[in-house]
Amino acid sequence: MALKSINLSIPAGKTTILLGQSGSGKSTLIRIINGLIQPDGGGTVLFEGLPLTRQNALALRHKMGYVIQEGGLFPHLTAYQNIALMAGYLGWATDRIDKRVTELAQLTQLPLDMLSRFPAQLSGGQRQRVSLMRALVLDPDLLLLDEPLGALDPMIRSELQTDLKDIFQTLGKTVVIVTHDIGEAGFLGDLIVLLRDGQIVQQGNLAELVQTPAVPFVTQFINAQRSPLEALTGNS
Repeated sequence: MALKSINLSIPAGKTTILLGQSGSGKSTLIRIINGLIQPDGGGTVLFEGLPLTRQNALALRHKMGYVIQEGGLFPHLTAYQNIALMAGYLGWATDRIDKRVTELAQLTQLPLDMLSRFPAQLSGGQRQRVSLMRALVLDPDLLLLDEPLGALDPMIRSELQTDLKDIFQTLGKTVVIVTHDIGEAGFLGDLIVLLRDGQIVQQGNLAELVQTPAVPFVTQFINAQRSPLEALTGNS
């Protein structure tokens, strides 16, 4: 999805949600933020005050952790090897890597005996914890997550939402999450950015979107995600 004249500031130390339907431009925007896609038409991405360019994108991406859809773990590497990949590439000493992986396992509540397993031997929730650990291993300033929980069943998803919120509050990092789930956005997000057809429709917290919608689409989007309790009350 092509983006159209987007002007967005990501608040430091907060969790920003990119919310919208499939094809609204959420994933395109997060890939522009981390330099995987270059903006055209004179657009600029500023990261910590520096313009992100083709020349410096790789270096700046070392300050950004990225969790792609469904985790993106390498199936031929163990959980430990997946997590340690970039640290090893950058020449970290083995004991430093071991210490960092252990810290992250404790943070994400992944049992240490899971680290020797391959992705196919892990549950969906465990794979997502490993993906998050891999994104955090270099202690990035910015954490980007593209539909990180979309493939999980509801109970595991709810558990990980709670764990993610605790982790974000513990670390105090700047976080950007892509989702189409309004409940997830309201639970995790300090700022919600609702997109439609490559444009920002409204920004604010969930209460602002519900109580003071900028355009009718905001209410339509929220109401389209029905509560399961409606089936008991008979509301439509």
